[in-house]
Amino acid sequence: MDNRDEVRDFLVTRRSRLTPAQTGLITGSNRRVPGLRRGEVATLADISVEYYAKLERGNLAGVSQSVLHSVARALQLDDAEAAHLLDLWSAANAAPTRRTRRSPRKTEVRPGLQQTLDAIVNSPAIVRNGRMDLLAANVLGRALYSDAYLDPQRPPNFARYTFLDRERSELFYPDWDGAADVAVAIMRTEAGRDPHDRDLQDLVGELSTRSADFRQRWAKHDVRLHSAGAKSFHHPVVGDLTLTYEALELTADLGLNLTIYTAAAGSASDDGLRLLASWAATQDEPVTASAADAGPGTRSTPHVGAGGASPVEAEPA
Repeated sequence: MDNRDEVRDFLVTRRSRLTPAQTGLITGSNRRVPGLRRGEVATLADISVEYYAKLERGNLAGVSQSVLHSVARALQLDDAEAAHLLDLWSAANAAPTRRTRRSPRKTEVRPGLQQTLDAIVNSPAIVRNGRMDLLAANVLGRALYSDAYLDPQRPPNFARYTFLDRERSELFYPDWDGAADVAVAIMRTEAGRDPHDRDLQDLVGELSTRSADFRQRWAKHDVRLHSAGAKSFHHPVVGDLTLTYEALELTADLGLNLTIYTAAAGSASDDGLRLLASWAATQDEPVTASAADAGPGTRSTPHVGAGGASPVEAEPA
């Protein structure tokens, strides 16, 4: 797979967002080009205009890392963007034998990893890959993301849930735009790391076809390192939760990410996690129905288990 289009679009979008004032360049007021010109980037990177034009045509083959770092500084790339540019460079300079498509990745985790998840009993914990497949979770992790378990034939996928199940996801994510931005940025980062991931290409094609919101975000070429922070949820059973998260790349399982959520001790969200744990402990059937499924005068009774999901009948309120 040729990644020159990816390289070109990434560099163009990064250049277009910068103004001369942000870089310290002094220019006239008669400018027709948004952002920096190619020549201005070349000046800031201390390379020739012709050489930078070659890079922006997507040709990173044979480019030295020192030039790459100079361009990253000129474009004021953050850590995630600089790492993404390096990933694109690595893909462009890979030996032909390494450019062949990889076999589909596993959709299950090692038993030892699942045991580790199950040993975490007071916090939701999940494992996902760069395609945003939710591959494994502990009891609280499955309970937290119960709405995402839609298809028992394949792993839940956060991007599909966010963009294709809007009725649920907009209720679940109070900051839906932020959640959507993060999902796409993680997928963009993964596409730079592994441009030969056929499953990721198929997912991008599916979402691009079915969601204008996804298409617009994908075209921005934004990337992000998703390692720590806070997220807000509105769970269909326990209500509002504000949780901090720590995300770790698993060195024993390259490409997989372990995320653990916690709440501040004594907070309303801490009480919510305790309620979620109590609710999850009473469930004995895998299911994903949420309160949003129930009509007026009814409430749903979701059940969460280790497997897939299927709805249950609503009970009178």
